[in-house]
Formats: sequence, structure tokens, C-alpha cells
Amino acid sequence: MTATTSTSTDVPGGERAAREPRARFRDLVAAEWLKHRSLRSTWIAYGATALAVIGFNAGIAYDTYSHWTLQVSKDRAAFASDGIALQQAFTANAALLMALALGAIGALVVVGEYSTGTIRTTFAAVPARRSVMAAKAVVVTVVTTVFGMAVAGVSFTLTQAILDRRDAGVSICDPGALRVVLASALLAPVCALVGLALGAVIQHTASTMITSVVVILVLPLFLTDGRHWSAVVGHTLPYRAWLRLVDVNHSPIAFPWTTGGAWTVYTVWVCIACAIAVTGVHRRDQ
Repeated sequence: MTATTSTSTDVPGGERAAREPRARFRDLVAAEWLKHRSLRSTWIAYGATALAVIGFNAGIAYDTYSHWTLQVSKDRAAFASDGIALQQAFTANAALLMALALGAIGALVVVGEYSTGTIRTTFAAVPARRSVMAAKAVVVTVVTTVFGMAVAGVSFTLTQAILDRRDAGVSICDPGALRVVLASALLAPVCALVGLALGAVIQHTASTMITSVVVILVLPLFLTDGRHWSAVVGHTLPYRAWLRLVDVNHSPIAFPWTTGGAWTVYTVWVCIACAIAVTGVHRRDQ
């Protein structure tokens, strides 16, 4: 009687599985990009956010244009020199709107898969969870940076074109203009990565969205510059960092800080969010 032997092809996870090459990181990035762009709701969210932000900024500029004759001559001369034209290039309310929307989009990259259960399939195909989350972070960073640059660039061009009809617009070469555009553009990936990190840790849609709103919107509005501890905590938040970066003339405040500090806040939030997203999910059971 002959003995029946099993080949490695018959044994799940055996020698054949051991010989299979691990997924390359660029393949994971390509897979995450495919998932990101294949969802129609994602592009609807991007489109709606872009239209709302650009429309909001353009509306403020047009209101200034249409009521320009009510300005006294002294105020007209100081309009550009006081940085008001740049304030209308990307308004505070538009920045909050974009920050909230991008935070939600970043969160849905993760919690969308948890809610449908497809995250189990993803981790079954690629057990290296950290690599998967790193690929998600790369895709979110690239896409939202391009989105932010497009929205900030169009907003600046459109608002200044409207104001220029009253000889009140500024160019991108004017002092502080490029900083306003870059700060507004990079606010998008910062908030999207915050949402991604919260989604990776919380893993529930409603809880993630509520926490995102608290971090991005409620805390900056709750904290004040009138108290030292409150000002210091506020300076660590992305939205407050954006406010400092777009304040071209640097209005005097009780506890001032530098533009370098504001750029550092952007960088630290990105690094911490990526670290949480990549390491947090590795410690959780699916």
C-alpha cells in the first residue's frame, strides 16, 4: 500500500504561501487609490466641498465689490495694505467648512470599510496592517493636497479678479499672498489625516464624525487668546495655526506666536496622525 502525500499546494498557508512574495508598498498604494477613486460618493463630496468653499469666498468678494461705493476714500486706500484683500481670498468660515469636510472624507476612508466589513477582506489579503494603513495615508495625503491646492488657487484667482475690478485686488507675488494660498491648501491634508487617524482608532462612523467635529471645530472656538493656558493650547490646533499663517499683518494679541510655530503645528499634526493611523490599527482585533 502506498502512502498518500500532500503537496505544499494543498496545505493552506504552507510552503506555497511562504514562497509567495509579499505585496509591494507601491501595489498597496495603487490598490488604495483604486478604492478611493472608484467610490462615486467620494468625488461628490470633493466636488460639493470645492463648490461650497470657492462659492463662499467668491460671494464675500462680490459683496465687497458691489458695495464698494459705500467705502470712504481713506478705507479704499487701506483695503489692500491692511491685508483685507487677502482675508477675502480665503475666509475663516470657508476654512472651517473645508476642514470639517476633509476631516469627514479622511475618516470615511477607514470607517467606510469597517462599516461594510470589507476591512476584513483587505487584512486577509494583506496581513501587514501597518503597510495597508500607510498606503491609505499616502493616498489621502496626495489626493487632498492636490484638492487643497486647486481650491485655494481657484479661490485666490477668482476673489482677486473680482476685487481687481475695483482696483483692490492683489497678485500672488504680493507679500503674504503665497503664504495664504499654501496655508489654506495644506489645511486640507492636515484635517483629512486627522480624520483618518480618528477613524482608525474609533472605527465607528458616528463616533468618529463627532470626535472630528470636536477636534477641528469646537476646540478652536472654545479656546480664547485672552488666557495664557487657553492661548497655548489653542496654538497647538490646526485651525488656529491656519489663522496665524493667513494673518499677514499679524494683528497684536496678548500671547503672540510665530509663523514658524504655526507651520510646525501643521507638521506635528501630520506626523502624529500618520503614526496613530499606522500603529493604532495594528493593535486592534477585527
